[in-house]
Formats: sequence, structure tokens, C-alpha cells
Amino acid sequence: MTIDNNDNDIVQSTGFTEKITQEYDASKIQVLEGLEAVRKRPGMYIGSTSSSGLHHLVYEIVDNAIDEALAGYCTEITVRINPGNTITVIDNGRGIPVGIQPQTGKGALEVVYTVLHAGGKFGGGGYKVSGGLHGVGASVVNALSEWLEVQVYTGGKIYEMKFSRGDITESLTVIGDTDRTGTTVTFKPDGEIFDETVFDYKTLHKRMREQAFLNAGLKIIMEDMRQEEPVSEVMHYEGGIRQFVEYINRNKKLINDEVIYMSGGRSDSIAEIAMQYNDSYDEIIVSFANNIHTPEGGMHETGFKTALTRVLNAYGSKNNLLKGDEKLTGDDCREGLCAVVSVKLTNAQFEGQTKAKLGNAEIRTLVDSIVSEQLSMYFEEHPQTAKALIEKGLTASRAREAARRARESVRSKTGLESGQMPDKLQDCNERDPALCEIYIVEGDSAAGSAIQGRDSRFQAILSMWGKMLNVEKARADKIYGNDKLYPMIVALGAGIGDEFNIEKLRYHKIIIMADADVDGSHIRTLLLTFFFRYMRPLIENGYVYSAVPPLYKLTRGKTTKVAYSDEERDRISAEMRGNNPDAKVDISRFKGLGEMDPHELWETTMDPEKRTLRRITLDDAVTADQVFNILMGEEVEPRREWIENNAKYVVNLDI
Repeated sequence: MTIDNNDNDIVQSTGFTEKITQEYDASKIQVLEGLEAVRKRPGMYIGSTSSSGLHHLVYEIVDNAIDEALAGYCTEITVRINPGNTITVIDNGRGIPVGIQPQTGKGALEVVYTVLHAGGKFGGGGYKVSGGLHGVGASVVNALSEWLEVQVYTGGKIYEMKFSRGDITESLTVIGDTDRTGTTVTFKPDGEIFDETVFDYKTLHKRMREQAFLNAGLKIIMEDMRQEEPVSEVMHYEGGIRQFVEYINRNKKLINDEVIYMSGGRSDSIAEIAMQYNDSYDEIIVSFANNIHTPEGGMHETGFKTALTRVLNAYGSKNNLLKGDEKLTGDDCREGLCAVVSVKLTNAQFEGQTKAKLGNAEIRTLVDSIVSEQLSMYFEEHPQTAKALIEKGLTASRAREAARRARESVRSKTGLESGQMPDKLQDCNERDPALCEIYIVEGDSAAGSAIQGRDSRFQAILSMWGKMLNVEKARADKIYGNDKLYPMIVALGAGIGDEFNIEKLRYHKIIIMADADVDGSHIRTLLLTFFFRYMRPLIENGYVYSAVPPLYKLTRGKTTKVAYSDEERDRISAEMRGNNPDAKVDISRFKGLGEMDPHELWETTMDPEKRTLRRITLDDAVTADQVFNILMGEEVEPRREWIENNAKYVVNLDI
């Protein structure tokens, strides 16, 4: 058992507990003053000190500027990555107050940047609607920055204040005159806190584009000054979330050409919904509360889904598009749907620290009533659109029934209920899923080496052969009868689609092991498309990995080493020659996993102590959906354009 013993206390192991022999008294209770708590436990405030936490710093400052936009005062925000990986955020709002804050007797600017839970968002009349609910944003960024500088433009003067790791280094000073208003914040993340301090332009750009869509008319300028030729892009969408839906659907065949837009308000709450259908088999609903993405949905999504299903069924029954007792389920109604649901409310109640789910019950009623009334009216005015959407729902319903019959048929033929595993699976001995891993290997030759080389205690091998089905172009009923995919469904044990149950998953590491060539890349893409479309929780929970086999074998005399890249090959080759540049090092390229003997495959690709695995993550479901649709969908032109734009990033491509 490993015990964290940073305080050098004497620890005695007593089975499942550890007993601290020092006395537990009042002296052991720590009171962290000021921003010390933030630096002590940064993950509590920004999620982590990894790349996601680093970028979260920018979001906190931008959210403050967007709150000014929501209040009606800010029309333009600039987010700039400077040389040296510092960040500057400029807005043209009112400017942070610079007077004395009565409660503390300190300057308001100082309070905002040095006191947790301080700001204009706690009922003081500063903001009716705000994304930064806890008032910790500015002070947390300050605490976790090597240095931070604020300039406030207000009352005809430019005020400046400087900090370092949360402490004031320069008091509030007037440094000039101005005829504008707003706030400019520049900061450098603290390398003592973060694992990395290099900002990713694409990550910030995606977030800023999202915010521009959500705030119709707000102009957000994204700049990267680190390049030889600086990058600058203006994001300005007068159409707001209508254009957001058009953007998500831009590479898909549409069922209804016009985006359906609905909005309304009650008391201090407002809601807007934009929706459009495409010919795919998947749904995309992206929801927000006070500009905060709610990936787990909540009451606003529930209200939308309930009303959508009710309106479609009511219209279908009224106009004899649905016969007798025929009804569309919620899943039928949402097949091919792309929707954005955005609500803004005074007292948003989020479930969980990460604000992933909205809990306000009253917002469900608001969204439900808006959709019920306005969508019904839209269908009456656009009967052809209504008919097309109901027909798509009916097609989905029939396909769902066909999938059920196919599933039952395959179960009866394969004896799935009896727990019979597929012939292509060489299972492991361990039965705890958390300790088990399965390698999905293409080809009998590679699978044979993997089976002989594995550690059978916890490593299972599933052999696949030939090109598998492209599920981007197939419904669930085709998948159950597919001889390539169904063995994998049975082996994993968790089902697919709306039946998927991650609690039944038999392995917590699912490792795709394919050759490092074009065919191998294609197989990986086909498998990932399948996981994303029909077993998405596997990716969301971090259970899917890609093995990284070596590309080269280098031999000099009796010494043999492997390299995983061209750069590593050259470095190892130079090391093996040593002081003798003329020495011969034999370098051979592995043509595939099948030509490795079991010992080589174990040492280079399967041994947990030595192997390299790439975890497949899902940071952005919308972007992932678009990429899979482009790469594996019917439309050729978007795929050609994507390849042309990304070909320069390809390395180690075998043709």
C-alpha cells in the first residue's frame, strides 16, 4: 500500500486503514487565508491543473466580459494569445468599479481580484443574469497566475493595478486619460501550478465561437500573436443560435431547409430554441444555461424533448399521418435532429461542481410551453415540413422495430442468453472488469502472436478479419446481423444504442491494435465510428485506447531496439553508432503486427510496463460528430476538402 506521507507523520498500516500516531488537536486545523486556498487546491476551482484547467482561466475572464454583454453594455470582446503564452482579454463594457467597496473598506477592483466570492453577481443589482455564479473567477485566475495586470477604462481615466500570485505588486494607479470604457486583463499562468502553460488556439477558438453563437450580435475577436504571421478571426453572428444549428449541420443532407426558431420569456427567465433535421440516424442536442454548456442536460432539455414528442404526435394524429394507435417515441422524434437550447435565468441551480446539469424545475415548464405553442403554430403554417418530419419519425420507428427483431433473432441463434462467447474471443481469466483489458486485433496472424504473447490473467484477444461495416451509413438492424460487429458486441457484454448499459461492460480497457499504415488507420476509424455512434459511454468514460506499435527495428550486432517514430529512429541509430559514425546499424520497417513474434509484440505493444497507449477522449461531441460525418458519411466534397486541409499534418503514411 502506498501512503502519502508528505508531513512526515509516523504511519502504521492496520489493514484497510492507516492510523496516524500524532495527536489530532486544534493545531491540526488549517485556516487558509486570502487566495492561499486556491493555490493549495486549484483543482477545486478550475477542475484540474492540466490543459483543461489552463484554458479554464481564459474562460473565467471572458465570462466576466460576456456578463457585461448580457447586461447590455458590452458589444465587443478580444481574446489574444501573446508571445510567451500570456493572455489578454479586452472588452468595451462599463469597466470594473474602482471606488471603495463599503463592506470591506477596500477598493472594489482589489476586492474583485483578491477576495473569493466577491463580485456583482450576488443580488446587488450588478447583473440579472450571469454565468459566473460563484464570483470566484477573477480572483482564482489572479491566484493561479505568475503575474496579472488589470487596466480599467472608466470616468475618462485609465486605472491600472498589478498582482503576482494573488498578491498586490502595484496599487491602483491612474496612468492616463481615455474616452472609452471597458476592462483589459493580461495574465501569465503560473508554471508552478500547471502541468503545461502553452495555450491551444483551436481550443480557445471553439469556445469563443460557441459564445458568439449564443450571444447574437456580440463580436468576439480571436487572435494568436505567436505566429510568424499573426492569426485574427472575427466571430459575429446576428442570427445567434440559428446560425449555430446551421454550422453544426453544414455538411449534412437536410430534411427541412429552414431552421425552426422559437423563443419566449417569463419573469426573469428567457429561453430560445433552434432546431433542424438532417438525414442521419443520430441526434445532437446542445444545451446551455447562462451561456454555460450543460452536457448532461437538465430541465431545459427535458422540457424541449417532452414538448417535441407531444407536438409531433398531436399533429400526426390530427392530420391522419399516424394511423389508429400509432405513436412516435421520443427517440423516433429525435432521429436526425440537431437542436440548440439556450436559457438565461436569474438564479440558475446547477447540479454538481462542474455545472453539467440544470436543475431549475420552472425552466422546464417555460421551455415546454414555448415549444408546444410555437412549434404547433409552425407546423400549421408549414404542413410539408411537418409531414416530412413525421415520416422520418415513422421510418425511425420501423427501423427500431426491425432492430429489435434482428436482436432477438441473433440472440436465439447464438445463445447469447446463455453467456456463450464468440469463437474469435480468447478471454482472460480475471473477472473483475476494472482489471481486465481486451485487444481488438485485425487479422489471424497478428491475433495469433497476441494470443501467445499476452498475459492471459487479464488480457483478452478478439480477432477481427476484413473490413468491418461503416455504421455511419447503416441502421441498428444491420449491425446486429453483421458478422464482424456482433462478436464484438457479445464480447463487450454491454449492448448497443439505447440498450447500452456500461455496468455490464466486461473490460475497462478496450484497446484497438491495428497496423501503423493506411489500412490500420481505416480500421481504427471504422471502430471508433461504431463506438461513438452506438457505445458512446465507452469513450466518455475513457475506456477506449489505441495501441502504439513500433515502426522500426534497429539492430547492431547482438543489440536490438525499436523506434516509434522517424525522430526516435534517428536518435537511437545515432546512439547505437556511438563514437563510430561509420558503424552499420540495420534498420527495418515493421510491415505489420503479424510479422512480429509473440515476444516482440509483448515487449513493444502489450506489456503494461513498457507499452504506449493513446486514450481516446471526447472533449467536444459536436466536433466529433462532424468529423465522423465528414470522414465516413455519404457526402464526398466535404471529405475531399477536409483531407486537403489536413494532409499537411499526416506523418508516417505508407502508400
